[in-house]
Amino acid sequence: MSDDVETGAVGGEVVLVRWGEIFLKGDNRGFFERALVDRATRALSRSAGARVVKTHGRLVVWPGEAGARRAVRALERVFGISSVSPARVVARDVAVISAAAVELARAEAPRHARPTFKVESRRSDKRFPTGSMELSRTVGAAVVGALTLPVDVHNPAFTIGVEIGFEHAFVFAEVVPGPGGLPVGVTGRVELLLSGGIDSPVAGWLMMKRGCALGATYFHSFPYTGEKTEDKVARLAAQLAAWQLEPLRLTIVPFTDAQKQLRDLSGDGKLAVVLYRRAMLRVAERIAARAGAAAPATAEALAQVASQTLENLAVIGAAATLPVLRPCLGHDKLETIALAQRIGTYETSIEPYDDCCSLFVPDHPETRAKLATVTNLESRLDITAMTDDLASRAVTRICPP
Repeated sequence: MSDDVETGAVGGEVVLVRWGEIFLKGDNRGFFERALVDRATRALSRSAGARVVKTHGRLVVWPGEAGARRAVRALERVFGISSVSPARVVARDVAVISAAAVELARAEAPRHARPTFKVESRRSDKRFPTGSMELSRTVGAAVVGALTLPVDVHNPAFTIGVEIGFEHAFVFAEVVPGPGGLPVGVTGRVELLLSGGIDSPVAGWLMMKRGCALGATYFHSFPYTGEKTEDKVARLAAQLAAWQLEPLRLTIVPFTDAQKQLRDLSGDGKLAVVLYRRAMLRVAERIAARAGAAAPATAEALAQVASQTLENLAVIGAAATLPVLRPCLGHDKLETIALAQRIGTYETSIEPYDDCCSLFVPDHPETRAKLATVTNLESRLDITAMTDDLASRAVTRICPP
């Protein structure tokens, strides 16, 4: 597809969009590329006149009235995008490309204490007569001749990028990371068990990164968990919706009565959290079925707390009929905190809140639960009726991005 989509585009500014693992998708690659175009277009919906065009191995975004900087801020939150660059559109002429590179280098050099540079070139159109390495050398020589900047091909302070399209060339000096992964929605829908803590929003973000659209279920034990906690969870859901680029449905399950029954069932309380989590999975599956989701997702991390041993996770997961997705399983707490800070949920998550799973539990919970013991306890209750009742009394909030 041609990148010549706008009269008088030469001299203007666009945003070059790169993707990563979509390149690996073989015969299905077109499906993933179309999904990425759709998501990028959705991210730019508030920018009047913005357009997204797929070229050879890139998206070129013509940012419209809002300008390239605003487009970059929107696109760096689109899953499937590995990086973006605001770029100058120039004629496919080595002298013109060199002049644009000198201008960018002149603006970029003062930002660095030791302004070394290199040039990297890429030709989408192999018919362009100058090869990539030769083009880099020629453009680099022009920068050195005009600004006397030293070249460092191994560890430069900044890099001038040159890309040769089929109608235009693009010159840039900035690469802004994107979230990577796959466009939201291409791998299906999952139901996130969302709490007010640090881990579960991160789990939801990681599932979106793998191409999943999210719904979320929150278990609310009023009056032990109050309205402020529910509102906090809804704000976390809205923050995830901003990454999803569409409203997120939050289902709130009134869990108090069932939790008390499960607490009493567990006797000394050592199995309370295991029983709670099994009940939550059953209800989340019912809600997932109504929403067309293929699996529940949780924030469990192996051995992070007493209830998350291998034995306990196996017993908890046995309550589900769908696969239980645990994207944080291998994270330590510091990794999860760092990711929460990166995605913008950390400050909300650390606000004081009460978690229903921390209610009515002993100081030393069971770490090696046995499935036979747990199912024997549950046989004393009508678990199916409890699950049906919880799912039927759930209420829904729509959390906008």
